[in-house]
Amino acid sequence: MKILVTGSAGFIGFHMVKKLLTMKNYKVVGIDNLNNYYNVNLKKSRLKALKEISKKYKKKYNFCKIDISERKKLDSLFKKFKFDVVIHLAAQAGVRFSIIKPDLFVKSNLIGFANILECCKKAKPKHLLFASSSSVYGGNRSIPFKERDSVDHPLQFYASTKRSNELMGHSYSHLFNLPVTCMRFFTIYGPWGRPDMSYFKFTKNIIANKTIKVFNRGNHSRDFTYIDDAVASIAKLIHARPKKKKISSKEKLRPDISDAPFQILNIGSSRPIELNFLIKTIENRLKKNAKKKLLPFQKGDVKKTFAETSLVKKITKVRMKTSLKTGIDNFITWYLQYYKK
Repeated sequence: MKILVTGSAGFIGFHMVKKLLTMKNYKVVGIDNLNNYYNVNLKKSRLKALKEISKKYKKKYNFCKIDISERKKLDSLFKKFKFDVVIHLAAQAGVRFSIIKPDLFVKSNLIGFANILECCKKAKPKHLLFASSSSVYGGNRSIPFKERDSVDHPLQFYASTKRSNELMGHSYSHLFNLPVTCMRFFTIYGPWGRPDMSYFKFTKNIIANKTIKVFNRGNHSRDFTYIDDAVASIAKLIHARPKKKKISSKEKLRPDISDAPFQILNIGSSRPIELNFLIKTIENRLKKNAKKKLLPFQKGDVKKTFAETSLVKKITKVRMKTSLKTGIDNFITWYLQYYKK
């Protein structure tokens, strides 16, 4: 089975390729544009690590430097490899960055995703899985967040682009009978993570004796989800292709129900963690207290994320078993080794 992973030099993409290379019967192709949203050297190090992993498991891993906004290059790639499955993880990330540079999000998250959909329309892979985000829940006040909840009130432009992806994906699924799975990720963390994430910045600054910025005085919560648990779920979803469904007129009113071969799934731990507890966990692991600057609530932020995950558990049988303590310990062990601290 030939699988394309977009954003393969990114955090989740790297771990997804790594997981697939350790499994039988998969040939993996990765693409990434290696943009400079954060340090490109980290992305190059991920690619180097994947090369070593492919050698270890005697697997051929093809990497191509391609921007998903470049339609002609994507067309050529799809024609060459004839992918069975597409796992689309490439995107311009950064909730607050989308307030500053919305044009980058239009290029990658909207134009880029439209290109992926057009290529899938022509190539007809067996399954398209793509990354959405818990950010789409926006102003939703129903806790925990369920796939059936309304997501019509995004609070950031990033969330708007991700919700747009969901609607675009559904339309192609409906029009062209394309099996599509939309994955709403909840605060994925772990080794090789993104430097713009809170746990990464806190660790970096505490080690360097620098002050950390704590918004909302650390009283908001996130559904922190360990990376290995997340990719284990994605790996199981590869073969869990949604099918066309016969549904009643009442069910059609629900955001998570469709007669197209389309499904929306929350990928989270269902264990919201307060930011202050995260900081304390990092302090305990480093055996060092943080210097804190307590700040008010940040524009475009939400107070709590909490995934209702019964649907994805039913499909994959995967349990999000990694505790925050174990996950942070694994991250800091990697961080100290990678940055030679």
